[in-house]
Parts: sequence; structure tokens; C-alpha cells
Amino acid sequence: MKRSLILSLLLVSFLLGSPAFSSNFEKAIDAYQQGDYATAIKWYRLSAEQGDSTSQSNLGSMYDQGKGVDQDYVAAVKWYRLSAAQGHSTAQINLGSMYEKGNGVDQDYASAVYLFRLSAKQGHSAAQHNLGVMYEKGKGVAQDYASAVKWYSLSAQQGYSPAQNNLGVMYDHGNGVVQDYASAVKWFKLSAQQGYASGQHNLGIMYGQGKGVAQDYASAVKWFRLSAEQGDAIGQYNLGVMYDQGNGVDQDYVAAVKWYRLSAEQGDSTSQYNLGVMYDLGEGVAQDFARAHMWASIAALQGNNNAIKLQNSLVKKMSPTQRETAQRLTPECVVKNYIGC
Repeated sequence: MKRSLILSLLLVSFLLGSPAFSSNFEKAIDAYQQGDYATAIKWYRLSAEQGDSTSQSNLGSMYDQGKGVDQDYVAAVKWYRLSAAQGHSTAQINLGSMYEKGNGVDQDYASAVYLFRLSAKQGHSAAQHNLGVMYEKGKGVAQDYASAVKWYSLSAQQGYSPAQNNLGVMYDHGNGVVQDYASAVKWFKLSAQQGYASGQHNLGIMYGQGKGVAQDYASAVKWFRLSAEQGDAIGQYNLGVMYDQGNGVDQDYVAAVKWYRLSAEQGDSTSQYNLGVMYDLGEGVAQDFARAHMWASIAALQGNNNAIKLQNSLVKKMSPTQRETAQRLTPECVVKNYIGC
């Protein structure tokens, strides 16, 4: 089950301070909310240069995201660092994200962990989540599932949906906690109900497999669809499977192909393999051995063993012309990043 990515956040909060700080900051907020990012930059800069930590943090975010200015990670790091040095929790997590990704600084997981911890100890839910991710993956610290669970739990209890999802994964796998499917479902549901796509597809999986809840294909389809419609590749794949097999919906190969394709275009190798199978069998699409071989080859390039077997099976029944077409289509599709193949 997929982990959410570490996120860099722009959190706008009003600062109580000197009249000059407050005046410039409030003008920046007004401009930002009106979508006038260039003017927001102007007022944030004036306030930031006077030492206002929140303006420094928000100015860093503007550079980080390229809003009102050309994207400039080095400038973002500069302003995040000034704000973080004053103890601003949002700047600390954002500077940590820059170190984690290597944006504007040399990639340094240990520094990322240090900054996430500073922010997390102030109760910043996203920082608590990010610190949990670092412990789970062993990035910048020794891998420690119990510590990951600790920080995910603190974040999840504040309602942070990515942490709720990740805490559900820990319960599902029994990492750092006793395996408990019912608890996994609880946290997936809290995440999913907030619209978090990974939480939705994970909840769908629990319903589909009957783990922690009674098996319910219709509910699985509901949650896969919500996730898939947000563009989540795993949700799209699983929704394709439900249509392919007729679980929770009427069997519909055309719909299955639609969702496999959307997922395959995002690089999901299992969807690419399944799309190859659909072309091989002529289910939901006209039978096309060359295109079936193309999708099998693309999935095989990512190490999908089933796709390698499909390749070998297809070659035995393809004509020389079909093999030549497949050899041409495969690199063309890769160059197009799998779109429109």
C-alpha cells in the first residue's frame, strides 16, 4: 500500500507583532488571497526584511512554488532558514523538505530529520507525519517502525489525513504495532473521509479483501472510484480490476480498459501488463497483438515478471510484421511517457 509523499506546505497565519510588521503582512495576505502574487511578494519582502518570521516563511514558499516570482529554490532556502532560526515551525518543516529533496541545498536526510523534529516537537502535524516517514524508511535515522508509529499517531490524532493513512498501513502490515486490520480500517476511513486518495484506495482494498470489515465489493468500488477520479494510479488500477472481474459492478471490459489505461499512463506496471492482456484477448478493445506486446514490453522494462511471460507468449503467435510494429511502438510510447499509446 502506497505511502504518501513528504510535502512542503504553505501555511498562512497572522502574526501579532509591531504595527509595521502587521501592516505589511496584512497587505501581503490581502494580495495573496486576491491572486495578486507579485504584490504579495512585495509586502512579504518588506515585512521579512524587518525580521518577521512568518513573512520570511511565506516568502520562502512563494519562491519555492514560483508564485509571483521565478521559481528559485536557493532563495526559498534563504528565507526558510531565516524564519526557521527564529523557531517558526512551518519554515522548519519546509526547510527540512528542501534538504530531503535536495532542492536549493545538497540533499541531506540527517538535516531534514533534525528540522522535521524541531517542527514536530512544536506540534506541527505535517512535520510529525514527515518525521514518521523518515523513521519508517530509515532516511537520516535508523529505521524504527515504533518511532514511525509514534509520530504518525501524534499527527493522525490531529486529523492529518496522510498520517492517518500511513498509520493505517502500519496496522495493516503489523509494523511497529501488533497487526490489527480493524484499526487499519479505522485510520484508512478517517483519511478517506477527508478526501485523501491513498486513504480511499487503501480502504477500498480492505473492503475488497474483507480485512477488518466484512467483504463488500460495492463499497470497495465506491472508494476505488473516489480515489481514481482524483487521478490516483492505484485506485484506477483497482477500479479497472473490479470492472474486469465484475466485482461490485456489472462486468464491463471497456470500462476496465479505460481505468487500466489511465493508470498505465502514469507508469503503473501492473496496469500496463493488464492492458497488454486486454489487447491480447480482445477484451474491451480490438484484438491487437502488436499493441499487446508493446504494453507487455513496457511493463517488463519495469521488472514485471508476468509481463515477461506475456511477451514470450505473444511472440509465438505474432507475424513478422506484427513483431516489427511492436518493436517500433514500444520506444515511441516510452518517449511519450506512455500517453496516447
